[in-house]
Amino acid sequence: MSSFEPEATEATEKEILRFLEARTKRSWETDADLFASGGLSSLFAMELVVHLEKSFGVSVRGADLRLDNFRTVASMTALVERLQTPTAGGTGE
Repeated sequence: MSSFEPEATEATEKEILRFLEARTKRSWETDADLFASGGLSSLFAMELVVHLEKSFGVSVRGADLRLDNFRTVASMTALVERLQTPTAGGTGE
């Protein structure tokens, strides 16, 4: 059972897309592999982490810092939703 409504998911995707498009000066699809397409570097991935933390009030650390969580807009949206749901990821540090 997801606590996120489609509108919240869409708003998260739009914000991530807005950030990506502003920083890279190109359009992205939510399922495009940002790294395979040459769109992102590892340095830019760290900018994404900071953006997600500031924009969505989440803390990305530990196992959540794996590349697959940042590969697509859809995967970043899922990460944000998972981190905003207290029961989803537990409290393990």
